[in-house]
Amino acid sequence: MSGKVENYLIGMDCGTTNIKAIILGEDGTIVAEDSRLSKFMCLGPNMQEQDANEWWENSVKIFRSLSQQAGKEIMEKVRGISISSHTVSMLPLDENREPIYNALTYQDGRSSKELQYIIDTIGYDKYVNIIGGQPAVSFLPNKILWFKNNEPELFKKTCYYAQASSYINMKLTGVLVTDMDQAARTQCLDANTMKWSDEIGKVIGVDFDKVMPPIRNIDDIIGTVTKEVAEETGLIEGIPVVAGCSDAMASMYATGISRLGDVGESSGTSSLVFVGSKEQSAPDVPVVTKPCAIEGMPWIFDAPITTTGATLKWYIDFLAREEAKVVEETGENIFDVLNRMALYSKPGSNGLFFWPYLLGERAPLWNDHAKGMFIGLGMNTDRADMIRSVFEGTAFALRHVIETVRKSGGQADRLRICGGGAKSRTWCMIKASVLNMPVYVLDDKCGDVPVGDALIVGHKVGVFKDLGKAVEDIVKVKEVIEPNPEWVKVYDKLYPFFVDMYAHLDSDLKKLKTVADELKKDN
Repeated sequence: MSGKVENYLIGMDCGTTNIKAIILGEDGTIVAEDSRLSKFMCLGPNMQEQDANEWWENSVKIFRSLSQQAGKEIMEKVRGISISSHTVSMLPLDENREPIYNALTYQDGRSSKELQYIIDTIGYDKYVNIIGGQPAVSFLPNKILWFKNNEPELFKKTCYYAQASSYINMKLTGVLVTDMDQAARTQCLDANTMKWSDEIGKVIGVDFDKVMPPIRNIDDIIGTVTKEVAEETGLIEGIPVVAGCSDAMASMYATGISRLGDVGESSGTSSLVFVGSKEQSAPDVPVVTKPCAIEGMPWIFDAPITTTGATLKWYIDFLAREEAKVVEETGENIFDVLNRMALYSKPGSNGLFFWPYLLGERAPLWNDHAKGMFIGLGMNTDRADMIRSVFEGTAFALRHVIETVRKSGGQADRLRICGGGAKSRTWCMIKASVLNMPVYVLDDKCGDVPVGDALIVGHKVGVFKDLGKAVEDIVKVKEVIEPNPEWVKVYDKLYPFFVDMYAHLDSDLKKLKTVADELKKDN
């Protein structure tokens, strides 16, 4: 794009640790950005809460900062706002749409008994068929039931349950809705009808049609910035606001996925993997589809891998003493040392496998008993083999997700990777060959969730008429890494062992967790 910039967009993400936002020009330039830390309240074991009033207070401060940085001329050219947030949260609102309890975030695990009650009452298989996924304490039905059982008076006063972005949108526009993306993640929605589940509602004692805000597509314009909010924030009255989405969905947009065949990986401490599909998946497969607003891609698989970058940090913290000495002597970055040493080992790490299940695993295993493991250690195993096996193990875990999704209808031809993991060229080379597909390494700014938010609203209001072209212009590719044919041959022979050896150990690992938990109690 060239010439004078006439259109700007605001993207905001209410994450678990901070709220951040940008003003993005149609040429891809970020002209203003700001963030504020979010506080967690841990009031007891497995309890994680946040104050919705703080969400709004921080949002106001951020909007003011953006307005001051950008100036009046740019603010008058802001064409739309899109907000994403962490999900799933339980935020109860009264008849005046004011919070009457702190939001229980997705990390809150206090409602495990309630979850088991719901499963036992409905039946596991039937419940999975309704929600279209694996039951977990992170989701909404059990949290609402906990609220009913433990705060009955406040429960009676509750008129609505909102997500973080829905609440901020409501403060901006006066309109309370929920977006289809987050509605599909609550496990209150019937995946077969895409309507609120009457059966789950009856079990927990709520009428979802009354207490859940109306569902809108993520790019539906739900309202505009009100006069009062404009005066409070420095925003211009009348700016359109779209329904928004989860931070996972916005992150997908920020990876630049624009057509079937694109695979996105937002690679950080953990990884989020996105694969498009023409068809909705069955509800009982390991990774299920969710609705997607990208043209030509009605459904998206999104799969979280629990510990990818975290495995490297674990290795550095506990096993990288020799590499740390090199860093002390040379001043070299520890990750550069690991990247170089991994290449001293040949593909296959001299027969050494690593499974990166240090905190159990989400997709595609969905269990908390899986364990991190080295298998194949021998007297000739050296440090380079161990380092490379960590890179290879996380790449095999990524392939496991992609192969699982392909069986359910996902199309995966090329990987677009952003985040901290994209900075390791060694890791990207290994992924290209493990997956046998080109890896598009994105610019450091890409993958920042607010960029994805800005792309969503920009496409809706016509600033980015061609989303694919906008992605090419804004989401920059630093390098394309092609598979190494010789490496591909090795990894194709080894990958089945990665899947099969874990499968053979799964039942023993489950028993081991039970015994280990008992031993902890005894001690």
